[in-house]
Amino acid sequence: MTIQWKALLPVLPLALLASAVQAGTTSQNLSQGQQLAAAGDCVACHTAAGGKAYAGGLKMSTPIGAVYSTNITPDKETGIGNYRYEDFVKAVREGVAKDGRNLYPAMPYTSYAKITDRDMHILYDFFMQQVPAVKQQNRDSDIPWPLSMRWPLSIWNGIFHDDAVFMPDGAQSAQWNRGAYLVQGLAHCGTCHTPRGIGFQEKALDQNGAAYLTGGTLEGWHAPDLTGNVKSGLGRWSAQEITEFLKTGRTDNSAAFGSMTDVVAHSTQHLSDDDLAAVAVYLKSLKSSDPQAVAPKADTETSLALIKGDMSKPGAQEYMDNCSACHRIDGQGYAKTFPALAHNSAVLSDDPSSLISVVLRGGQMAVTQDAPTGLTMPDFAWRLDDKQVASLLTFVRSSWGNNAPAVTADDVKKLRKDLQETKQQ
Repeated sequence: MTIQWKALLPVLPLALLASAVQAGTTSQNLSQGQQLAAAGDCVACHTAAGGKAYAGGLKMSTPIGAVYSTNITPDKETGIGNYRYEDFVKAVREGVAKDGRNLYPAMPYTSYAKITDRDMHILYDFFMQQVPAVKQQNRDSDIPWPLSMRWPLSIWNGIFHDDAVFMPDGAQSAQWNRGAYLVQGLAHCGTCHTPRGIGFQEKALDQNGAAYLTGGTLEGWHAPDLTGNVKSGLGRWSAQEITEFLKTGRTDNSAAFGSMTDVVAHSTQHLSDDDLAAVAVYLKSLKSSDPQAVAPKADTETSLALIKGDMSKPGAQEYMDNCSACHRIDGQGYAKTFPALAHNSAVLSDDPSSLISVVLRGGQMAVTQDAPTGLTMPDFAWRLDDKQVASLLTFVRSSWGNNAPAVTADDVKKLRKDLQETKQQ
């Protein structure tokens, strides 16, 4: 998220007291509000590294420049302490702030539009009454003029935005509908996992669109395919593995990477078991993005060559020197410790951005209540040049039965440049 993004808050005015009572402004609402805010992962985007929760300031890159998340605490000067419920709803569902400014679609209002009125009231109560007010000024975007003008966003909304609230599908079970509501709405999975069009819009907002959840690339990370694709999607995952991954950030064969580690830590691990199961049911119902995709098959040729000391295959030496101790000669890794590289759906994606970014940046597993050990992978940007990284990853993507496109030195060079520019900012 995940780019990723979120919502707003204040003190309930007397004019709205009647509607708040009708919606049920109780301590239970506040508890439910915590769960809903967690499902929406609001804290991830509206909290800068080392900053106060929900006070904003997190930098998010877009193709036209960086934007910074806003202060959504109930501070009346710098936050949204003067927002009425109607203002809150307009911002969350329509992407329009109280002062009439259009919000950048980095804020996933295209997904939040699906939030029900009941849940919207609960979220409003939570932000008004339980989030501490923080006085922190908002930061202007780095988008240059004239692209920084906001009024064209109203045209963007007219073309790409659907503000209809989620409607259950009567042909599906209650569990499926709950999962669909979370994935399409609050959890806004499509924000990262759906490819973007020429207008930076998500190409589809639900399962009725062919591109929905087929994978998307943002800020040097590729959020993988979540459809039933048996090669690079969830076609070989069981529903139990999906719920385990969302709860702990890992399974026997895989682990969260990039911004998904924050999503697990701040959001999905806090969902109820019922909600996680519902999400899994919904995701497992999605048709494959590529019905012609073929699942990888076991192949011991690479392992046998490495055991014999045969390093003739390009990238083999780099793999043995840098990766084999954790991921093993057979690419199987160690269950819930070091993810497998053999037949890993994330490894098999056509877009290698995440693999390159992991090698250059390193990473850490999500820290959760059920899996508190956040094992780390070191970065190798200092040790391997562009050609070596490309050879290493091409080796991984073509070994043990893997069958994914080669990685080029130019692919690595581009992401290394982006990484260096990020460090300099």
